[in-house]
Amino acid sequence: MVPVIAAQQSLAGIKPANEDACNLQIPSGELLYSKGVVATIADGVSSSAGAAEASRGAVQGLVSDYYSTPESWTVTTAISKIYSALNQWLLGHGQRVFSNSGELVTTLSTLIIKSATATIFHVGDSRVYHYRDGTLEQVTQDHRIKGRGDKEYLGRAMGINHHLEVDVHRITINPGDHFLLCTDGVHEFVSDREISTLIEQQAAAEPKQLVEQLLQLALSHGSNDNLTAQFLTIQQLPDEEESELYQRLQELPFPPELSAGMQIDGFKILRELHSSARTQVYLALDSHTEQQVVIKTPSVNYEDDPTYLDTFRHEEWVGLRIESPHLIEIKAVRERRRFLYYVTEYIDGITLRQWMEENPQPPLAEVRQIAAQLIRGLRAFHRMEMVHRDLKPENIMIDHHGTVKIIDLGSTRISGIEECKSLTDHSRVHSTRNYSAPELIRGELGTAQSDQFSLAVILYEMLSGKLPYGTLGDHPSISRVLQKLQRSRFTALHHHNENPPLWAGSALQMALDPNPKQRYPALSELLADLTQANPSFRMDTYQPLIERDPLTFWRALSLVLLLSNIGLLIWLGISTP
Repeated sequence: MVPVIAAQQSLAGIKPANEDACNLQIPSGELLYSKGVVATIADGVSSSAGAAEASRGAVQGLVSDYYSTPESWTVTTAISKIYSALNQWLLGHGQRVFSNSGELVTTLSTLIIKSATATIFHVGDSRVYHYRDGTLEQVTQDHRIKGRGDKEYLGRAMGINHHLEVDVHRITINPGDHFLLCTDGVHEFVSDREISTLIEQQAAAEPKQLVEQLLQLALSHGSNDNLTAQFLTIQQLPDEEESELYQRLQELPFPPELSAGMQIDGFKILRELHSSARTQVYLALDSHTEQQVVIKTPSVNYEDDPTYLDTFRHEEWVGLRIESPHLIEIKAVRERRRFLYYVTEYIDGITLRQWMEENPQPPLAEVRQIAAQLIRGLRAFHRMEMVHRDLKPENIMIDHHGTVKIIDLGSTRISGIEECKSLTDHSRVHSTRNYSAPELIRGELGTAQSDQFSLAVILYEMLSGKLPYGTLGDHPSISRVLQKLQRSRFTALHHHNENPPLWAGSALQMALDPNPKQRYPALSELLADLTQANPSFRMDTYQPLIERDPLTFWRALSLVLLLSNIGLLIWLGISTP
């Protein structure tokens, strides 16, 4: 069954031209799951010279751009960026064509139905209604302001000025819900009560019939404007039965046990690189490119575990949608895949852990060069609304050219996918506690600041050979681990290594704050403070002498006590008869 059925219609009415526009898209397959259904409606402002062009360009651009945005983005991120871009286009195009940036003006209201949530974005005086169980609710607010007399003016629209404020509403949907989008040529001439009655009478009919009747009703009531309406009915939510999920994940069988010399879909196995209870990793030769690659296969121990299978595919999904010279490259398989596996580039180099063992307490300049590359890799994640969540020295490699690459994408948080209802839990993090931010240990989903904390732990360890809060261990009780973390005190970097300047240690201390809100807003700021002294650290990160230099503190205290005792003895000697 199609989850949503819908219809739309736009008429000029008694006007000579139609300056309204609408666009509706119900995709199929993976796109329906990852992006959802889009309905958008616009009413070009008649007082602007390019009203019709503005409305058509807005609705066409929104739908095409939305389905071109990364699947990892949330609905709000994608549509907000598109609204902003469309607004700038209307302003710029109006200036070029009409020599006036206010000549392409339109309202724009958009409904996105993704998984079990409807998200509404709204600018102007077109309307979006929600109908459930006999009750009609106007979701949007008309952006009108009163002028002199009884006149009203549009107070907010696309293409008026560079600052754009967009209303956003979210509704958890149920099967049987209905949504109506319409322009003022409809809602000014048909009352909410009439709309509700019409939906109640025609709810079981085709949406097309309801839309046609609604527009004819507005015309019969004397509508003197263009008329446009869209009507959508939710038939079912995208719930997936466990058996269906398992069947989808099992479309490809597990590969047989591989050994040197075997061929699999155009790849020749050279040798096994690594084997664990969860995966096997092989070095292989791509027969098309004659390049060495790495093939990662799932363990047969989990062939009946849907959560494991979904997580295994998760890493390939991430890698195919994100690109950076500082992230491991996931390669698309050219030939039809007969088995479940994925292919990555082969990195000829060593892990950061190995590098650290060979370079104890390296100069700050070398650490900063590695940090800069890691930050560029992490920013590629964050731009796509992804969080790595498992950054540690073992998941970082340095090739023989000195290029630093982040590997192992299996714990990546994908904000856009979290909006999709799923039987598998994508929030579980398989990370190492010594490098995990406290919020991840508590079970929170994690943000870019969580990756910042992990990065700072690594940089601190590179410079000192120690962990900033000590070893947390792998105790199964999360509460015990959190208690230990709370009791642990941050140890200033110069206690372990006096070579880095104090301001570098202060920068790492800020990035390692247990509260993510107290860390750097952006990784670029951390890198800047590792490059040159931040004057604010002189007061913000002041430490008592006992913390900065315990040996000097106790020596000074002992001297003071000694002098006090000598003074006391002298005083007693003088005062004794």
